Amino acid sequence: MAAVVADASPLIALHQLDHLGLLERLFAEVSIPPAVAQEVRPSLPVLPAWIRIRQLSRPIDPVIVRAALGRGEAEALGLAKELAANLVILDDRAARNLALSLGLAVAGTAGILARAKRAGFIPAVRPLLERLLSLGFRISPAIVERVLADAGEQ
Repeated sequence: MAAVVADASPLIALHQLDHLGLLERLFAEVSIPPAVAQEVRPSLPVLPAWIRIRQLSRPIDPVIVRAALGRGEAEALGLAKELAANLVILDDRAARNLALSLGLAVAGTAGILARAKRAGFIPAVRPLLERLLSLGFRISPAIVERVLADAGEQ
């Protein structure tokens, strides 16, 4: 089974859209580190069984520590490296850039929505992106355009 690690922001955003289950449909299981579990607890007091909290078994790579990310992002990247994850799901730009420099595949909330549409799990991405933006979720216009193009909704 492919290892997928998520940060808090995508989990909270998908939960706000009532589409958290897309992650289970796309990946079967998602791993999160303890810091992410703590960050999502106010929004998701009970995590679905397919979201597994996994302790890091070794210290976080110094490259990640020096990047001065939030604790959740740092632990998510550390866990993704430790598990040799096929994908790390995060929205923070600095964390995404670091993940890419570490050789990790990255997707954000918007990218997950595009994947879900391609898989036939949702009919359209645009209304969900618009709803996210109305909830105060920040997505750069460039990413919105790229995701809509990827989803064939240009």
